[in-house]
Amino acid sequence: MASGSLFHSSFLPASSSLHKTIKTKAPSPSPPTITCTSFTPPVTKQRRPSAENIRDEARRLSRDHNFSAKYVPFNAPPDSSESYSLDEIVYRSQLGGLLDVHHDMDALKKFDGAYWKSLFDSRVGKTTWPYGSGVWSKKEWVLPEIDSDDIVSAFEGNSNLFWAERFGKQFLGMNDLWVKHCGISHTGSFKDLGMTVLVSQVNRLRKMNRPVYGVGCASTGDTSAALSAYCAAAGIPSIVFLPANKISMAQLVQPIANGALVLSLDTDFDGCMKLIREVTAELPIYLANSLNSLRLEGQKTAAIEILQQFDWEVPDWVIVPGGNLGNIYAFYKGFKMCQELGLVHRIPKLVCAQAANANPLYLHFKSGWSEFKPVKANSTFASAIQIGDPVSIDRAVFALKNSKGIVEEATEEELMDAMAQADSTGMFICPHTGVALAALIKLRNSGVIGATERTVVVSTAHGLKFTQSKVDYHSKNIRDMACRYANPPVQVKADFGTVMDVLRKYLLNNSNAPKL
Repeated sequence: MASGSLFHSSFLPASSSLHKTIKTKAPSPSPPTITCTSFTPPVTKQRRPSAENIRDEARRLSRDHNFSAKYVPFNAPPDSSESYSLDEIVYRSQLGGLLDVHHDMDALKKFDGAYWKSLFDSRVGKTTWPYGSGVWSKKEWVLPEIDSDDIVSAFEGNSNLFWAERFGKQFLGMNDLWVKHCGISHTGSFKDLGMTVLVSQVNRLRKMNRPVYGVGCASTGDTSAALSAYCAAAGIPSIVFLPANKISMAQLVQPIANGALVLSLDTDFDGCMKLIREVTAELPIYLANSLNSLRLEGQKTAAIEILQQFDWEVPDWVIVPGGNLGNIYAFYKGFKMCQELGLVHRIPKLVCAQAANANPLYLHFKSGWSEFKPVKANSTFASAIQIGDPVSIDRAVFALKNSKGIVEEATEEELMDAMAQADSTGMFICPHTGVALAALIKLRNSGVIGATERTVVVSTAHGLKFTQSKVDYHSKNIRDMACRYANPPVQVKADFGTVMDVLRKYLLNNSNAPKL
């Protein structure tokens, strides 16, 4: 399939033009014709001029294409004609429902799955703007019409897919368990994947002189960190509504350090979300919460990345922690696009894992998807998913129904124990990942997930953002919790004999240690 007309040759995979088949006539009586393949050296990208930066280079090498995307009502009927340009500032459909970003799939299907896989693979690990980003390496599937010069990126994505060998074998009897560490990112959470897209579009709108004077969000911590960092990089004012005394200091300090206007409100996340929606309806402040479907376009690239890291093989299960519930739909959308465009032939089954203290989706699932009822979210160590009235409930239900998915919950003790178990095998995860691992433990014990099934747990934030919860656990300082896997420091007198006694006891109790 011809592809040179679409992208500059320096961005194309080497396989697109390197092989030539040559027919050579041999002298009689040898066989009359043989076919051989000659290999020409790969086309080497020329180093850019010293006075040119990577953004200048992208501008010089830019090419036109025929890809496009628009807003449409989420899950609209086929005969719906309602749509909006991505350059419009709109968050809801005419009937008040959610919007979705719809891509021109016919244009994308002009290139087969092999082409897209080769193109995406060719961009991994590069510094070519903006394709060095795990999000923007899939630019044609994200925001195809944005100029690369408008993109605000920290080369996010490309996060580690960690083989959880010891945890899987020791605690679950599994040998094909993986953890997608989305928290190993610019601001320490998966929210970077969506925020680079949203802030890039805002940057474009401001250059078009649209009335956008700042960007605002309600947050339980990670969203505000990502928003403030990307806005700071672009020189765009950011405003953050946070629930007072409900997020960690590590999360709170990030928007403060990045220069955001931080409003600490005496309410929970749902109260903050209500206020930011009211404010953005009155002031020229762009709404950055996942009600805005642009963020999901970036978050879906983590699903594509998982397939890419498995050499385009599909895992059996993917487990995603769920709070406001945009992420579970984003993963579904990423997997589904890969299936529809021929990169893979099926999608994995999805699991949404919720904290039992904030479990409206779980209760909805257990009721057989009867009428959804919001709940009052109680305090949970998984603070980023402490949400009782999720904005993306309809998206989540759609994703789970169409992936043969399920919902599981984890109590506070279960999620903290799972976090401690994972940390004891070399990880350092957040409590939200503890929710997902606790859900996996339950599903393994019940036989829903088999021992040999390839399973991916999505880790949404870095454990360093939640050190206080770990300190409290290992200090056994959590009320009504046994903290069974606590590993507190041992107070020892500074005496050689005493130290030796402690070490001998420790080594003797270690079954893997040689006899003394």
